[in-house]
Amino acid sequence: MTTTTQTALSVENKQASPDPGRIMELGLAFWGSKTLLSAVELGVFTELAAGPCNREQLAARLALHPRSARDFLDALVALGMLDRNDDVYANTAESDLFLDRFKPSYVGGMLEMANARLYPFWGWLTDGLKTGEPQNEARTGGDFFAALYADPERLGQFLHAMTGLSAGAAIAIADKFPFERYQSVLDLGCAEGGLIVQLAQTHEHLRATGFDLPAVRDPFERYVRSFGLQERIAFTAGDFFNDPLPCADVVTLGHVLHDWGLEQKKQLLANVYQALPAGGAVIVFESIIDDDRRQNVFGLLMSLNMLIETPGGFDYTGADCRRWMHETGFTETYVEDLTGPDSMVVGIK
Repeated sequence: MTTTTQTALSVENKQASPDPGRIMELGLAFWGSKTLLSAVELGVFTELAAGPCNREQLAARLALHPRSARDFLDALVALGMLDRNDDVYANTAESDLFLDRFKPSYVGGMLEMANARLYPFWGWLTDGLKTGEPQNEARTGGDFFAALYADPERLGQFLHAMTGLSAGAAIAIADKFPFERYQSVLDLGCAEGGLIVQLAQTHEHLRATGFDLPAVRDPFERYVRSFGLQERIAFTAGDFFNDPLPCADVVTLGHVLHDWGLEQKKQLLANVYQALPAGGAVIVFESIIDDDRRQNVFGLLMSLNMLIETPGGFDYTGADCRRWMHETGFTETYVEDLTGPDSMVVGIK
């Protein structure tokens, strides 16, 4: 064997050597996650939105202990959530836009809910994998959604979380779907109305209706009024499984379909089909799993989150959703990427 060949094999073997680094990084990923969640809870990014600040001043404003402040703030730098110049910290472009509570682009509502609820519940994932049962308040006989809708403060936090979760997708849908062909939109499970506010701002001819349970009316109408859109956006209270749906040219379901089991998913799509006029469209959007179920990590983990949170909910592929739509009667369907892990599945009646 020549020296050249020996060197090539040596390099190849070195490149092929197993490395535990990725395993350890993934296994301890909750360290970084909880660091970010605590930063959102403490208001780090909102505080820095006013301008850069040195460590001593920032620690005082956030009431951080001297032992923790340096490592905590520098960890946020290393995680790409903050910038630092010498001893002065500042938001990154992304954290300033998306994690300042006073900006309309704030997505931290979802992170606030993750910190307050989901983080501890995921500690019971193994039990959920073995039993197939929810691992949230249901473990102690509670009903999350019943308790949620009975508590205005918790409901407000949840609805704000849904606005944050859908913010990027809403912008993309407003840009990518041909709303110029349609006059009206109905958003089922509308939460605060983040999607239809974005649609109404982008397409001035559109009129929209949000449909959700009665307890959502007040936060929905407050949110819509804050944008001055109350003349074009209305609210209808109801149960989308049992009550008639208002008429509209386009019906949207954002981060809704994955809450339910298969038969309920199909029933909901059937209810939408019946409510639409000929030529009308349904837009289903959430973290649609890639058809090969290998790429969209967020979508697959979201499906495990549905295991934690619901009796029968699960996420699904674009092919799954298109098949359900065709079974319901929709004649034309397609999948289109939006932003991040989210995609939309469109069906035309």
